[in-house]
Amino acid sequence: MSTDDEARPAARLTVLGGPSGAGRESVVELVRARFARAWVPVPAITRPPRPGEVDGVHRCFLDDAAFDRMVAAGALLEWSRAGPVRRGTPRAGVRDRLAAGVPVLLPLDVPGALAVKTVAPDAQLVLLAPPTYRPDPAVAAAFAHTVRHDRAERAADELVGLLGSSFLAPAQPRGRG
Repeated sequence: MSTDDEARPAARLTVLGGPSGAGRESVVELVRARFARAWVPVPAITRPPRPGEVDGVHRCFLDDAAFDRMVAAGALLEWSRAGPVRRGTPRAGVRDRLAAGVPVLLPLDVPGALAVKTVAPDAQLVLLAPPTYRPDPAVAAAFAHTVRHDRAERAADELVGLLGSSFLAPAQPRGRG
């Protein structure tokens, strides 16, 4: 049997959204350890690197002018401001990985996740919800799935299941000849 007979895992954009402090980064690290095929974009940010951070690995560190150029060119999938610092997701890396068949996992806060859905309607939104978090019903309705974050390992396992469960097309039987 060849792999042509099997369905291929989907290369889709999955946005893991959650409130501040929900533990998105810890869950994403566990997901990456279990599902190495998933790619997590490196965000662009307008602050200097912190000790131990490497430009292009942890974040892409930009000055305000470079960030402004990316915004003006539509080169960011989404972006936000927290005080004087702006951060965003470069569109090119996401587009290139999806075109190459690589699933993309994008951790964002809830407003960022909703912003992505407006520009990428096919994105799968997954809400990471701590046990006591009760989202507004309109927010909850925007997310295709909710993963309760009572234990990081359980949440990561559930997210890996969601990442691996979507297929581009069903397997097509081969003609016999």
